[in-house]
Amino acid sequence: MSILKKLASQTAIYGLSSVLGRMLNYLLVPLYTSVFVPSEYGIVTELYAYVAFLNILYIYGLETAYFRFSTKEKGNHYFNLAFSSILISSLLFSGSIWVFSGTIAALLEYPDKAYLIQWLGMILAIDAIVAIPFARLRQAGKASRFAIFKLTNICVNIFLNVFFIIICPQILAADLNSTVRNIYNPELGVGYVFLSNLIANALYLLFFIPDWLKIKLSFNSKEWKSMMKYAWPVLIIGFAGVINEMLSRAILKYRLPSEFYEGYSNLEILGIFGACYKLSVFMALAVQAFRYSFEPFFFTQAKEKNSPQVFSQVMTYFVLFGAFSWLVLCTFMPYYAPLFLRQESYLMALDAVPWLLGGGLFLGIFYNLSLWYKLTDKTLYGAYIGMIGAFTTFILNWLLIPIIGYLGSAIATFASYLLMVIVSYTWGMKHYPIPYQTIKVVGYIILAGLGIVIDQFTQKSIWKSVLIVLIFLTLSIILERKSFTRLRNS
Repeated sequence: MSILKKLASQTAIYGLSSVLGRMLNYLLVPLYTSVFVPSEYGIVTELYAYVAFLNILYIYGLETAYFRFSTKEKGNHYFNLAFSSILISSLLFSGSIWVFSGTIAALLEYPDKAYLIQWLGMILAIDAIVAIPFARLRQAGKASRFAIFKLTNICVNIFLNVFFIIICPQILAADLNSTVRNIYNPELGVGYVFLSNLIANALYLLFFIPDWLKIKLSFNSKEWKSMMKYAWPVLIIGFAGVINEMLSRAILKYRLPSEFYEGYSNLEILGIFGACYKLSVFMALAVQAFRYSFEPFFFTQAKEKNSPQVFSQVMTYFVLFGAFSWLVLCTFMPYYAPLFLRQESYLMALDAVPWLLGGGLFLGIFYNLSLWYKLTDKTLYGAYIGMIGAFTTFILNWLLIPIIGYLGSAIATFASYLLMVIVSYTWGMKHYPIPYQTIKVVGYIILAGLGIVIDQFTQKSIWKSVLIVLIFLTLSIILERKSFTRLRNS
C-alpha cells in the first residue's frame, strides 16, 4: 500500500500547486466580471476556447508518447526527439498564425484585433515548447520544481492583470501626465488579459535555461514514426476532451437563437456562461492534479504483479474524493458563487454548473480508465472512444442549445463524458481486466447525485447542505474504514 501513499503524496503536491495556483488565478474572475461587461468577457471566453483546441494540436500526443517510450530506454534520446519535433512544428504553426492573423481576426468578427491573434500564437508556441520539459519533471518525480514553476507563472500573470487593468487606470485618473502612459493604452482593454498571459509564459523559457543548454536537437525518422503511431490516437483523444469542454463556448454564440434570453445578446450570454463555467474549475483541479501524478505512475507500476489491485484501489479512492467534491461544490454554490461573479447578471447561469461539475468527475474517471489502452499500446481504441464522445457532444449541443440554451451545452458535457466512461470500461475489461469495485464506485456517484438533487429542489439552507454532506461522509467512512486502516498502517 506504500505505493498508494507515494501516489497520494505526488497528487497532493500537484494538487496544492494546481489548487493554489488556480485559486490565485481565479481571483481574476471577480476582477474581469467587475471591470468588463459580458460582451467584452465574451471575447476572452471565445478566444481561449480556440486556444484549448490548438494546445492539443501543438503537442499532438507526444507528451504521452514520451512517457511510454522513455520507460523502455534510459537516457535523453526520446526526450530530445520529442522536444525537437514539437519545437519545429510549433514555430511553423505559430508563424502561420502570425502571417494570417488579420484574416483570422476578420473571420472571428474581431477585424481590429489581429494583434490578439498574434499574441495567442506566441502563447501557444511557448506552452508547446515547454510541454516535454514539464513532462520530464513529472516522470522524474520532481513535483516540487514543477509546482514552483507553475505557481510563479500564475502569480506573475495575476500581478500583470491587476497592474494593467486596475493600477494603471487609477494612476492615469490621478495624473494624466504620468509616465504610465508610455506603457499603458486604455484602448487595449481586454487585450491586457492576453498580454499578461504572454509575458508570464515567457518566464518559462527562463526557468528551463539549464535544460535548454543540455538539449541536443535530433531527429530519427524511424523512431519518430514509432512515437507518432502511438501518439496520433492520443491527439484524437485530446481533441475529444477539448471538444467536450470547449465546443459549447465556441458555438453557443452562433447556435443560440437571437433574443433567446430577453434583454441579452448572444455574446453577452456567452460571457455569462463562460464566467459560470469557471465555477467548474474546482473539479478540473482535482482531475488535473490526479492526472499529473497518475500518468507516469501507472506506466511504472504496470510492471508489478499486484498492479491490477493497486489500480482498482486508486479508482475507488479517486471516485470517493471526486463524488464528495461534486456534492460539496454543488450544495454550497449559492454561498460562494457571488464572491467570484461580481455582477448579478453573471449568476443567471448557475443552474448549469452542477452538470459541468459532474462532467468533470466523469472525465477524471475516464482518465483513470485510460490506462488499459495506453499500457497495451492500443491507443487507437482511445481514439475511437474520443470520437464517440466528440460526436455526442456536437450532436447534443446542436440539438439542445436552440431548445434550452446554455443548459443544453452543460448537459451535453455531462452526457458525453458519461458515455465515454461506459464505453472505456466495457472495452477495457476485455483487453486489460482490472478488478474495479464497480458497485461501490457507482454507489458513491449515485449517492452524491441524490444529495445534489435533494439540495437543488428543496428550500435553500446552509444547515441542510451541511447535513447532506455529513451523511455522505458518514456512509463513506463506514464503507471504507478497513481500506483506510490498511493504508494508514502501510
